[in-house]
Amino acid sequence: MKQRSRRFIAVDVLLLVGAILPLVAILVLKALITPPTNGIEITGALVYFTFPTPIQPLPVTEAQVNSLAVIITILFLCLYMTHGIAAMPSTKRQLIAEWIVEKCCSMVHNNMGEYFGGFAPFIAAIMGLSAFSSLLSLLGLFPPTSDMNIVAGWAILVFGLITYYKFKAGPLKYLKSFAEPVPFLAPMNIISEVATPVSMAFRHYGNILSGSIISVLIAAALGGLSKLVLGWLPGVLGDFPFLRIGIPAVLSLYFDIFSGLLQAFIFATLTMMYIAGGFPQEAYEKRRARRREKKKAKEQAKTESV
Repeated sequence: MKQRSRRFIAVDVLLLVGAILPLVAILVLKALITPPTNGIEITGALVYFTFPTPIQPLPVTEAQVNSLAVIITILFLCLYMTHGIAAMPSTKRQLIAEWIVEKCCSMVHNNMGEYFGGFAPFIAAIMGLSAFSSLLSLLGLFPPTSDMNIVAGWAILVFGLITYYKFKAGPLKYLKSFAEPVPFLAPMNIISEVATPVSMAFRHYGNILSGSIISVLIAAALGGLSKLVLGWLPGVLGDFPFLRIGIPAVLSLYFDIFSGLLQAFIFATLTMMYIAGGFPQEAYEKRRARRREKKKAKEQAKTESV
């Protein structure tokens, strides 16, 4: 029993190390590659490496590396939360894991219906990836959600799912939907269809980026105000930004934590609404029923001919 217990603890430690190590790695990478700056600067994602390709150079940016680190961290956290899982919960982490699963399943069921019950892992992955990516700013790292390329990739993936489920009732039904309620609104409906991923991407990206910029600008302003008001203090005290103590941390509670988690929830909710709302379930069921009838009729015809 002791040997098994030690092995269990050892695996737990390895899983936690696997979750923390990617974050440490990107912290070290940022410290080694980030060029020195004078004061506060607002820049985009750094380009770490560039690989030559036949078409054009392929840059590997800070946003891509940080996003990969978040994915690996979430993977090891999931493995840690489910390690030693049993039919009867015996650990707090299993209770937390079951609570998360129940909440995600309930949210998907309430917003999408029973047909989309299998979407719970996908929605949980979107929320987890978005939330953890935004929370990287608490470590002084570039949040991938502040890069339009990352968020646009998520939006395009969701748009592909939306289009796939709209096609479930048949291509003709999908094309006819652009002429509803009247044919002359077809151009507006087409624009609305294309605007779906654009609005999802810009909403998420804009809110996270604006929060980061506002936090940096306020920190810079407080540093200047501190020097203006308290610059008369002798020596090092006059250069120390006293007004930056505490106030940026309070603002961070909103811009980095609350806003990041809220945007993750909104993006996941919009994903559920657009996919479920675009799926013509009644027309799909009728189409399936017609196909079954045709298949049954063919089988009967074959039987009679034999």
